[in-house]
Amino acid sequence: MIGARLISLLIGYGCGLILWGYLTGRLHHIDIRTKGSGNVGTTNTLRVMGLRAGILTLIIDCMKAVLAALVVTLIFSHYSWVVGPDLKILRLYAAFGAVLGHMYPCYFRFKGGKGIATGLGFLIVVEPSMLIVAAAVFVILVAWKRYISLGSIFAALSLPVQAWIYFFCGWFHYGKTGNIEALILISIVGIMAMIKHRSNIGRLLKGNENKFTFHPKTSA
Repeated sequence: MIGARLISLLIGYGCGLILWGYLTGRLHHIDIRTKGSGNVGTTNTLRVMGLRAGILTLIIDCMKAVLAALVVTLIFSHYSWVVGPDLKILRLYAAFGAVLGHMYPCYFRFKGGKGIATGLGFLIVVEPSMLIVAAAVFVILVAWKRYISLGSIFAALSLPVQAWIYFFCGWFHYGKTGNIEALILISIVGIMAMIKHRSNIGRLLKGNENKFTFHPKTSA
């Protein structure tokens, strides 16, 4: 099963390399890496190119993890030795790979998005119930403070917290060793997302972080 895990991870990584924020920018003759925060994810796409481009980027970035899990399911479901928890584990690795590909794309010197939208897809695949808490944290903080980064940071922080709760309460269903793997990978996704937001944390502490708006920024 180690080989199957690696294959699933690589399939996910390949799906994660579809950076729609960058691609849609290029379609409009814009290199989004040189605009706004320079990030290729949903938030910067929204700020630079507007609501329609931002929503489309959110959906596609989210679906990368779902697509990876679907491809892995189609490949490995035909093998008799892959059953029950085993297939769930492979989907977990595929979704995790998609997050890695989005955050650390090899063709951009491993400088990609911050993983929130793809992390959303990761939770849809892995533990949809965790998504409810993470989404609630995000929506409440963004609605209250109007900082997308603040909502994203605390939503990411909720993942390792939830993972440990699920693990100790026996709410994971990946098998004995699989539950440990789920705990580790879900925690890593949350930690990586927080690390990716370290510049936002600095701006939040200094009070100069950009607040949320539906309108794209325009050059003077």
